[in-house]
Amino acid sequence: MAESINAARTPTAIRILWYWFPVAMMFAVMYYLSTDVFSADNTRSVIDKIFLWFSPHASKHTIATFNYVVRKSAHFTEYAILGALLFRAFRAGDAVRWRFRWALYSFVFSVSWALLDELHQTFTRTRGGSIWDSLLDSSGARFMFAWDADPARVDALARDIREVSGAG
Repeated sequence: MAESINAARTPTAIRILWYWFPVAMMFAVMYYLSTDVFSADNTRSVIDKIFLWFSPHASKHTIATFNYVVRKSAHFTEYAILGALLFRAFRAGDAVRWRFRWALYSFVFSVSWALLDELHQTFTRTRGGSIWDSLLDSSGARFMFAWDADPARVDALARDIREVSGAG
């Protein structure tokens, strides 16, 4: 009897791992990225070298602007990815493609994590928290939900897949 109970639990455990482990890993990566290791002072030299490789005679102002844009784009992108992973976890393989409830839960989790992330940064030595960064982070997650819910995009993607696979 114990084997049948464990056998029934295995799919649920695997399902939880399959859908929620990537979310947990993303939270861990984001937590690490919000430490002093990835502060603007510590990443500036890498971003500057890459930019100067493409534009060796750029002014200091141009380099500083590029650094700012790269860092803010990274915020937006990482929260869009988080939103997608959360949405995938809440969906958990359901046959229905999109539900408002999943997007809402994912958005609430994303906003909460953005606020906690900025709070965490206020306790680091070289970083500071900003409500504006939280808003930017949240907009990344919001963008993902709007993009994912666009029916025209979904239909076009399905049509492209059918054409590529030769099924259509």
